[in-house]
Parts: sequence; structure tokens; C-alpha cells
Amino acid sequence: MDKNVIAFQEYLLREKNYSGLTLKAYISDIADFKSFLKREFAVDVLEQVHYGQIRSWIVWLSNHKISNRSINRKISSLKIFYKFLLKIKEIDQNPLSKHQALKTPKKLQIPFSVKELQDVSELDFTDDFEGIRNNLIIELFYATGMRRAELISLQLESVDLSSGTIKVLGKRNKERIIPLLDDLSGLVQKYLVARSELEQIKDKGFFFLTKKGVKMYETLVYRVINYYFSNISEKVKKSPHVLRHSFATHLLNNGADLNSIKELLGHSSLASTQIYVNSSLSELKKVYANAHPRNKK
Repeated sequence: MDKNVIAFQEYLLREKNYSGLTLKAYISDIADFKSFLKREFAVDVLEQVHYGQIRSWIVWLSNHKISNRSINRKISSLKIFYKFLLKIKEIDQNPLSKHQALKTPKKLQIPFSVKELQDVSELDFTDDFEGIRNNLIIELFYATGMRRAELISLQLESVDLSSGTIKVLGKRNKERIIPLLDDLSGLVQKYLVARSELEQIKDKGFFFLTKKGVKMYETLVYRVINYYFSNISEKVKKSPHVLRHSFATHLLNNGADLNSIKELLGHSSLASTQIYVNSSLSELKKVYANAHPRNKK
């Protein structure tokens, strides 16, 4: 492996704290591109690449029935790699600086229904540490709408039962305070007791831990959500993000305004929040019909 690719791998691991799976995907994309360069251009120096060669790879991928979404992901890996090379002064210009992502069809996210959320809350969670923790993870996702990364990095001191609030560190290190539902206080206390009884705790500052006492990781959180919702839902997509989507959609359906939802979700603009309007349009029409003074009831 090239010394700069190794340095890039270390950078993603040490400074960016990327997960093992994400790291593997980035390095794999770079390796695939290098193989293409050798095969098509007899070039094996990544630092001397120009955009025309990258564009040829894009065309080649497209001709081999690779979706635009997958191509964009591969090019994103390259773009971050070349940004890194620019940062360490191995290149003078990022060959992808003016690249525009390929257009992709918007995926319609289907949130869990209120009934599905009720059904999952009634499942028989085991009364050991993992069962209590998993139950709380699901309830906290739905009660707060936080992102998976936010839940993983949640600090022990950020959950304040006395004030009924949770302090979340979002994107670009932006903090926000989310109210904690009264009904969740008991489950939080139960989890804290189970957490304190772990044999050893290595990552003491983090709220959610594995049974080995270390910080939770992305794939484990995903598996927790997918496992329990597979018992009650036939939806193809069962993930933390679908729970976040459900949080926003159900608030919107019950009359919450977009600005309030925006603040709770930690979005920087309303444009990000408005994606939830599409799945709630029928409910919004009902609210509009019932609330507008000109509507003849």
C-alpha cells in the first residue's frame, strides 16, 4: 500500500475517528481507482492524476451498471483522499475540486408507524444490562430524534434527570438541549444502575456502553434497532435514521411547527427539516382544513 494511502488511513482512524467499516470502504475505493489507472492508463501514481482520468473512471463505472449513488460514494472517497494530500502538501491542487456529484433519485424514507413504535415498546426485553440498554436506546431515539453518532458520543454528564434534559453534541460541534420525557426517567435510572454494576468500565465518560464497558459503536447500534424492529415491522429499512424520521414525522403529524422540529433535530436550516413534510402531507392537509378560518366546516 502507498505511504500516502497508509497515512490517509491513519488520519481517518486517529483524527477523524472513523469506524472500521467506513475506513475499509474508503481504502477499497482508492484501491479500485488505482487498479483502473494501471489498467487503462498504465499509471500507478495517485498523486499525478488529473480530472480527465477520474472522469474516465466514472464513465467506466456507469457503463458497468454501477448506480449513480454508488459512483458518488466512490468519488467522495477520492475527494476526501485528495483533500488530505493537499493538506499534507503532497499535491498542489485537488483534481476533484470542481467535480459535481451525479444526480440520484431521492429515496422516500418511510417512517415507522405509531403502532409499530407501540408494538416494539411492548416486546419482552431481557432484564440484564444489554436488554435494559437496548430498550433505552430505542426509546431515546424515538423520544429525542438524535442521530446515531450523537447517541454513541453522548456523555454521562449530559443526561440530567433533575432538569429533565439531555445535552447533545451535533454536527460541527453544535450543542443543543433536548427535553427528556418524564416516562423515560425510570428507564434511564434502571439503565444507570445496570451500568454501574458492570465488571469494568473503560470509557467512563460515555453514557452508552457495551457489556465490556467500552463505548458503543455504529454497527452495534444499527444491529440493535434492526433486530428488535424485525420482530414487529416488515419495512425494508429498519435503522436509527428511520427512528429519527419517525420522531420528526409524528411530531409534525400532531401539530408541531417545523421550526421547533428543526431545533430538536439540530438542523442548520429548514430545508433539511422539510424532507419530512412529504411523508406527512396527508396529515398536514387535515390540520390545514381544520385550522384555516376560510375553510367551510
